[in-house]
Amino acid sequence: MEFVELIKTPKVDGVILHRPFQSPLDGTLCITGHHLILSTRVEHHEELWLLHRNIDCIERRFDANRGAIVIKCKNLQILRLDIPGQEEALNIADSIETLSTLEDISLWYPFYFRPRQFDILEDGWQAFNVESELTRLISHADHSWRISHVNKDFTVCPTYPETVAVPKSVTDELLLASASFRDGGRFPVLSYYHGDNGAVIMRSSQPLVGTTGRRCKEDERVLNASLRPGKKGYIIDTRSPNLIQMAKNRGGGCEPEVNYSQWKRVHRPVERHTALQESLCKLVDACNDSRASMDKWLSRLESSNWLGHVKDILTCACLTAQCVDKEGASVLVHGGEGIDSTLQVTALSQVILDPDCRTVRG
Repeated sequence: MEFVELIKTPKVDGVILHRPFQSPLDGTLCITGHHLILSTRVEHHEELWLLHRNIDCIERRFDANRGAIVIKCKNLQILRLDIPGQEEALNIADSIETLSTLEDISLWYPFYFRPRQFDILEDGWQAFNVESELTRLISHADHSWRISHVNKDFTVCPTYPETVAVPKSVTDELLLASASFRDGGRFPVLSYYHGDNGAVIMRSSQPLVGTTGRRCKEDERVLNASLRPGKKGYIIDTRSPNLIQMAKNRGGGCEPEVNYSQWKRVHRPVERHTALQESLCKLVDACNDSRASMDKWLSRLESSNWLGHVKDILTCACLTAQCVDKEGASVLVHGGEGIDSTLQVTALSQVILDPDCRTVRG
């Protein structure tokens, strides 16, 4: 495929770029296979270079003699292009939509980029090594944890790394049985080891209990092996009881207390990614409305419920950190699939507990 076939109008003069809280920029708009470029053609003046893949969506607005394209970017930036002529504006909009949604990965910019000569300061592929980081994490664990390669080639769980940290007394056979009992194969793995008291934070997905009350003794053994003698743990579920019941009707659910007697379940609901995305869109729209009064801005901020979502996730992370640091209790965090909200809680908990996690490398 040639990019020229996808570009209906490659260049338009007299285009005005509007950005929030900045002066309008008048220049020539050019479309290439990977970039949207607006230049004033004046030396030392600002230019806009926007990668098509950074565009989330566009809106078209037309009046008698002009067309306007509102571009919403994936980095939350919002731009507006005023284009002379409706036909040119329509062609530009069609071209942007096509080029920003190419499904063939081989046509994306990284496969065409040819960098100039530069000095390599660090090998980015080696900047973070999972096994070395996990080894460092469990180095103070009194030999009670080990590194497992049960997920080699991602055969057990495609969303876990090949290397995971698990209790030393747990065999790979037990892990395989536990994975078959967890949604997506996400069996309990170590996220953080608290060196002060030996408590840990683990993460997983929901157990596949279902309406029949299915049981997996191997999964119970994996969880209990993470507890220290005489200690109990907490299972922090980021779903509401209603969502858990709905999940149980679809084959999921939560850990029954009768089978996990050494664990206390706590519900701390955190909204799913769809609700967060809608809330974020409302917040971004409010932030980019430069004509809004203070009262209107505060009203739109409240109606977006963004601060409510932030409060919920921070409250859940603080509870997790408090259980580990103050009570010396180990914690398992999971929601449904064990990806979005689970990772938010475990990551924020580590930031709260571990100073090393508050560094650039950490």
